[in-house]
Amino acid sequence: MSRVDYRGLAALDAVIDHGSFDKAAVALSITQSAVSQRIRMLENSAGELLIVRSQPPVPTEAGQRLIAHYRQVRLLESALDKRPGDTDARPEIAIAVNADSAATWLQEAVTPLMRDGDCMLQIRLDDQDHTLSMLREGRVFGCVTSETAQVPGTTATPLGIMRYFCVATPVFAARWFPDGMTAQAVAHAPVMTFDRKDMLQTRFIAQHTGYTGRYPHHALSSSEGYVRFVEAGFGYGMLPLPQCDRQLQEGALIDLAPGKWLDVMLIWHMWDIQTPFTRALSDNLVATARKWLL
Repeated sequence: MSRVDYRGLAALDAVIDHGSFDKAAVALSITQSAVSQRIRMLENSAGELLIVRSQPPVPTEAGQRLIAHYRQVRLLESALDKRPGDTDARPEIAIAVNADSAATWLQEAVTPLMRDGDCMLQIRLDDQDHTLSMLREGRVFGCVTSETAQVPGTTATPLGIMRYFCVATPVFAARWFPDGMTAQAVAHAPVMTFDRKDMLQTRFIAQHTGYTGRYPHHALSSSEGYVRFVEAGFGYGMLPLPQCDRQLQEGALIDLAPGKWLDVMLIWHMWDIQTPFTRALSDNLVATARKWLL
């Protein structure tokens, strides 16, 4: 592609961001046929398919690279165009974090930016083992992840360790783990999981009981709801120390495997884009995480 067609890139980004050609047309204030035409012209210029016309549309690898480029350019341009009191020029910054970070220390980290309203944050949640894919695909500016893989054009900064304990209510433990957390008990006791990507329970069970088979589980994709369900005695689960320290001290929850825990190293990956907003976001996030994590 000898010359970048930014109108075509805007159409491509809108289709992927909004999930359809119709919604992209509304967002861009043009017709659906105009959206399709701009993307076809972009594909002709690129010499390859950039979007799979599925429901919802999915970018090809080449299309995702162009979207990442377009979003980085928009972020840089928004910093150049920003003037005091100009609400139309507020930059949008997308980040991906794991739900447990969002439920504990993230609010403190983003408060200075969100309180003043100088930029718009799009915060997307996923398992800490999977947020890096959003950065790699250009869907977010930065991510909190447990993955150590390097992505070209990004910087990785260690944040610290989030320590997880395997906990349950005393009543639940007495019923399902009368002899402690054994492999036999694990095969029958219901456990709380976050979603199908959540492997913390599987890893902890395998490491500390040797059990690698199937186990009954409930799933709830809400960090706060997860805590409440464990506290209600619906299942046992892995909770980070900030979310269970008080309950453990008060006896509302007990540690099913005293002296054993699971440490997850969290890392902040971000594009190498330096604007006042990206610097402030990154500095606040790193400093706050290091206050909360081990």
